[in-house]
Amino acid sequence: METVKYLLDETDMPTSWYNVAADLPAPPPAVLHPGTMQPIGPADLAPLFPMALILQEVSSERAIEIPEEVQSIYRQWRPTPLYRARRLEKALDTPAKIYYKYEGVSPAGSHKPNTAVAQAYYNKQEGVKRLVTETGAGQWGSSLAFAGALFGLEVLVYMVKVSYHQKPYRRALMETYGARVVASPSEQTAAGRAILAAHPDSTGSLGIAISEAVEVAVQREDTKYALGSVLNHVLLHQTVIGQEALAQLELAGDYPDVVIGCTGGGSNFAGLAFPFIGAKLRGERDMRVVAVEPAACPSLTKGRYAYDFGDTAGMTPLTKMHTLGSSFVPSGIHAGGLRYHGMAPMVSHLVELGQIEPVAVQQLETFAAGLQFARAEGIIPAPESNHAVASTIREALRCKEEGTSKTILFNLSGHGHFDMTAYTDFMAGKLKDFEYSDEEVAMALAGLPSVG
Repeated sequence: METVKYLLDETDMPTSWYNVAADLPAPPPAVLHPGTMQPIGPADLAPLFPMALILQEVSSERAIEIPEEVQSIYRQWRPTPLYRARRLEKALDTPAKIYYKYEGVSPAGSHKPNTAVAQAYYNKQEGVKRLVTETGAGQWGSSLAFAGALFGLEVLVYMVKVSYHQKPYRRALMETYGARVVASPSEQTAAGRAILAAHPDSTGSLGIAISEAVEVAVQREDTKYALGSVLNHVLLHQTVIGQEALAQLELAGDYPDVVIGCTGGGSNFAGLAFPFIGAKLRGERDMRVVAVEPAACPSLTKGRYAYDFGDTAGMTPLTKMHTLGSSFVPSGIHAGGLRYHGMAPMVSHLVELGQIEPVAVQQLETFAAGLQFARAEGIIPAPESNHAVASTIREALRCKEEGTSKTILFNLSGHGHFDMTAYTDFMAGKLKDFEYSDEEVAMALAGLPSVG
């Protein structure tokens, strides 16, 4: 019983991004200015983003054309393969059919170049010379570094300190592409110095790294900020994943009963799930959609749906999202890309509309799932992707117990070749589970901004 691969020709690659906002039964809450608490306009975002991305952020068009120059770069690795995981099915002895969309074939090894290339393109078009960003596990930082090299842009990356030390080869990859990488919190920014003054041993968080990157970005006119997840335009760029999966499943003569993705900020999840959710919202097909997050950073399962800052220093606009509070610093689990205090506002809105089921999984279960997957399918998943693998295995075993045959689709958002230390630690019994009590979560939420 062998794994089956479904491939599309590059002429079948999507030529537009899908915007789920066009199919929503109710629009998401407005984004607010942190000073006035009034809805923001394009001018408020201009210091951070080029106007083309700002317009995508607020667009309600269903299809937004992908520029030909971006498409030509996408063709280096897109369309990505869709696999039928027959060996994993056999190992689980399940009647379920398991498919996975594999984004690890990109130059940077994850789904992140789908938006990094687009963002670099639009910044270059507007005359930007330098991009500043944050990164957790390093997948986003390495992807933006790759895109910056293609378009001749200088890239500065603030990397969460715990990941900076855990993942030296991710850092080396960014530097190979020409980026400069700084461990966050750092002494280079006022935000970083304030955190270090209060917590000298801080391991950092994505919220802190965002504060540092935003602070630097607004200081020079030739510099813009780039974000790897959370915002609408980022999720939009990732929808090439789900659009390709729809076409590939048509080749297979199948359609998913369950769609699964890991969630931290929400980009790879949205990239796979939003085209399917759109079909569901339009009444064309039906399926369950499952968002899987770490129990150590449970914004969807334990957070509050409220207005909050996207960063720790309170420099960003306020968005309504599932949040643990912008001051929340999660434990140093190896899934660094999922260690963010908030969830994408659009993902959060769809959870509120009942279109998405959130699930939390512990670290040890995810790595056990990753090992089982690797030994069956031969691909070593990134620690983030292991959350989707773990949930997929849960669903497949439930089918076995119930004697039902369902079709499961999940996004294998990246490979784990730069994360082998995490696997070594797991196999040596050095990793442990983390979970926050309701009391700890309540304390983190106590500092939410007051919005009338």
